Amino acid sequence: MKERPVFARFYELLSRAEDRAIAPYRDEVVADAPGRVLEIGAGNGMNLGRYRTASLVVGLEPEPRLLAKARPRADGAAVRVRLVRGAAEALPFADASFDTVVASLVLCTVRDPARAVSELRRVLAPGGEVRFFEHVRALDPGLARRQDLLNRPYGRFAGGCNMNRDTLLTLRRAGFAVRFRRLAFGPKMAPHVLGIARPA
Repeated sequence: MKERPVFARFYELLSRAEDRAIAPYRDEVVADAPGRVLEIGAGNGMNLGRYRTASLVVGLEPEPRLLAKARPRADGAAVRVRLVRGAAEALPFADASFDTVVASLVLCTVRDPARAVSELRRVLAPGGEVRFFEHVRALDPGLARRQDLLNRPYGRFAGGCNMNRDTLLTLRRAGFAVRFRRLAFGPKMAPHVLGIARPA
């Protein structure tokens, strides 16, 4: 697991500013997430206070400084929360451990998205679902080419984020049926999707 101490230091300020624009989408993804929930890339815990119906939320995060920031939010959450250090590509959980998996602005940063999504499917219980809120590769070819050009320098600044990932395709290739909608907010260089993926 690669640590990103510089990114961790400024992410708290960044996420607070960002949250003003995306709070409704965070709420939609997590508020009524049922049962045992795994949130990958829980970061500094911006989502943890939004859960209302989960029996347990396990927040997984590889960066220890962000986990430390998440602790007060976990302690103040309305549901039971456990924080775990780990990476999405090698989840430290048994098969079929969770009813819901949440991926919120994180699949752009994992080193191996195909492996990570395969792991999400492995730990998902029968009848479970992946809830996601992600920014993705643009549909417009010209805009997608600009994403490709800017991807490397942007990633150095943004904690390893890949702005040009086709996350919907990755989910489908892993055997998920995907239901989603595209969101019209923020810069054109970062189109977002919100939806649910279930094993097909």
